[in-house]
Amino acid sequence: MNHAVAINLKIPDNAAYTALVTLRRLGVDVTRVERAQIVRSDATPDAATLAARVERDESLFNPNKHIVTALGQDAPRPGELWIVQDDPNRPVAWRLYQAANVPAEARVLRQAAESLLCNPAIERAIYPE
Repeated sequence: MNHAVAINLKIPDNAAYTALVTLRRLGVDVTRVERAQIVRSDATPDAATLAARVERDESLFNPNKHIVTALGQDAPRPGELWIVQDDPNRPVAWRLYQAANVPAEARVLRQAAESLLCNPAIERAIYPE
């Protein structure tokens, strides 16, 4: 069974801010965008163990600027899509909100992926179920 963790920035994320501004300009109904690096593994007994392993890996985690969140499942959360390019165990998560703490609807996620976040020639999007 796969487990997953999200590595988010504690500091302002310029890429997420740029995506927010661009999505709004493209007419996508979003009020906030968050970006995270997802780490997936089937070699750990649970997500908490994977989180601890990530926190010890200096190539992935810097305690001064990152926070690790163990995910309850190995799939995007509501309002989130994962973009996979080269390594299926290291997708980039984009979490979109339409209002204060209200995750974006499936229609908005698809619109964001198709207009900006995913290049279908080299990437694929994974949507929440």
